[in-house]
Amino acid sequence: MSESAQSSRASGLLLHITSLPSRFGIGDLGPEAYRFADFMAASKQRLWQVLPLVPTGYGYSPYAAPSTYAGNPMLISPDRLLEDGWLTSDDVGELPTFSDHEVLFKTVIGYKNRLLRAAWKRFAAQASPSEKESFDAYCSTHSGWLEDWALFETIKQDHEEKEWMTWQEDLRDREPAALIAYQEGNADRIAMRMFWQYLFEQQWMDLKTYCNERGVKIFGDLPIYVAQDSADVWANRHLFTLQDDGYPITIAGVPPDYFSETGQRWGNPLYKWDSLRATGYAWWTSRMARILELVDLVRLDHFRGFEAYWEVPASEETAINGQWREGPGADLFEALEKNLGEVPLIAENLGVITEGVTNLMSRFGFPGMAILQFAFDSDASNEFLPHNYDEALVAYTGTHDNDTLMGWWTETASTQNADQIARAKAYCIEYLGLEEGQEAQQLSWKAIESLMQSVARFVVTPVQDLLGLGADARMNTPGTTNDNWKWRLAPGALDAGVGARLADLTEKTGR
Repeated sequence: MSESAQSSRASGLLLHITSLPSRFGIGDLGPEAYRFADFMAASKQRLWQVLPLVPTGYGYSPYAAPSTYAGNPMLISPDRLLEDGWLTSDDVGELPTFSDHEVLFKTVIGYKNRLLRAAWKRFAAQASPSEKESFDAYCSTHSGWLEDWALFETIKQDHEEKEWMTWQEDLRDREPAALIAYQEGNADRIAMRMFWQYLFEQQWMDLKTYCNERGVKIFGDLPIYVAQDSADVWANRHLFTLQDDGYPITIAGVPPDYFSETGQRWGNPLYKWDSLRATGYAWWTSRMARILELVDLVRLDHFRGFEAYWEVPASEETAINGQWREGPGADLFEALEKNLGEVPLIAENLGVITEGVTNLMSRFGFPGMAILQFAFDSDASNEFLPHNYDEALVAYTGTHDNDTLMGWWTETASTQNADQIARAKAYCIEYLGLEEGQEAQQLSWKAIESLMQSVARFVVTPVQDLLGLGADARMNTPGTTNDNWKWRLAPGALDAGVGARLADLTEKTGR
């Protein structure tokens, strides 16, 4: 990361696109996204952190995506499609019963897919020569991943959404004659999915430009691994540890620790790092280049795995019987810098971090992360307390995987007993200077203030904590697959008073 980026103090907010208000049941790239960008600029915030923008996978998780390249069509704004003439008011019709407080995924997906199909039919029938030329140019520019993605999704639909390993063998194994025949017989459906990506790209880049022009940078998120059931693995089987039938030989996870006696068995296929190295890390270069087209700064999830990763036989039911294997280390990041120039990465370095990981981050100047919620369970030496921060950090009250601050304060943590919770709360009260009887009312802003006053280069606050919301506003509970990713921001919740208070704090702390 450049010297100017390293020395520039800034703050921002964490809010995924799906959490924005919208009359269509899910946050999208329409008017409310621009309204939030205006709020960011007015409140002096310069970083808008989002979760992966990809299509969602199992449990509607953006971290189990069927593509690391594609955008989520559910983020496409019908309001924008109405403005552009690809939808009419008759297409929109009477809206289903949505919720302002959570995403009803099944209802939303069924409704918006109908709108997107209508937009494609109108484009195919009515687009001008210049509009079709623009679409063709987009498809040509992104052909390296777009064709595989659209083909994958279409075939998957014809196989009742089952995993690609269960498809008929000629399509599963990408036999050229079978793929050509399938493409010829399903050209319109494949082109439709490419068109949806074209719409996403247009709307996203318009929003990103709007943000950048107002001094707001987009802070994106890139998981280290990709999903087994993805176009990425299906189209690049030689880069992953797979059997001949496509099922994984070894999978990713983490070993047993304080939080789990059996470790975590993630299930993602592991990379064949030797094969990637032999190509000069061409696939990783392409993947990184793609996300840097869409965002200004990237949080690289599970950075630990690039130095050493936990390899688990796919036949194991838990992560206990795994082993540490050496990752690509500096070799990968040198290749990325050689191919792409400066790569603006933030290392997600939470958990047990070795000296090797710290050295790798230091060598390339990648800032790490600190989470205030983890700060109060020991003593003044805790690395997550603001007085212990280094400058090369992004400090958070919590992340999308944490409870909200108010949820943390009021709910019982499953990994702590009553005495531990009481001690942590007492230390939190003392450290943040919370007044007796006012602890809950003061907690969020006192926590944000402590981070803003620290030396950490960047401070990012989840919008839920800015508003002091409780556990029902939590975005994700790791290890669970139900009731995640659903939370939505209430219309009008980010009012001028909240913005003015945040702007004042930001100016006072030199951010």
